[in-house]
Amino acid sequence: MRYKRSRGFTLLELLVVLVIMGIMLGAVSLNAMQSTRQQLQTDAQRLSLLLQLAREEAIVRNRPTAFEAIQEGYRFIVFNDNHWEVITDLETLRSRNFTFPNTKLEIVPNIDQNSEYLRVVFGREPVSRPFMLNLKVGEDQVSIRADGVGHFVVE
Repeated sequence: MRYKRSRGFTLLELLVVLVIMGIMLGAVSLNAMQSTRQQLQTDAQRLSLLLQLAREEAIVRNRPTAFEAIQEGYRFIVFNDNHWEVITDLETLRSRNFTFPNTKLEIVPNIDQNSEYLRVVFGREPVSRPFMLNLKVGEDQVSIRADGVGHFVVE
């Protein structure tokens, strides 16, 4: 009597395939997770675009518009009737939180020193003072450089 050899994989072959798949999945997941610096860079890219939009909004509204850093994030405000108001009519310029709540901000030079918050004011004119906005989390730092004519570069 002859036994018919069954077709299929041995337990050892299945284990080898599972180990290879595990190694590949681990490598992919490590590459997919952003480091602190990469996430800070992403925040800075978003913020640079929003600063450009706020600058253009100041020119269109013909009213000073400002970026203001608050405790764990930032907001955009507009000068109406002799006082600053938070912009609520534009979803793109809504208040936001930073990815990391412990993000430290520094504006060089500090343009509006009359405020209790860090603030960058965009006037009605198309040219403003150049500044640099530094975002820092731990040892990681990213800067947004504004040249005063509407160009914002993340470094």
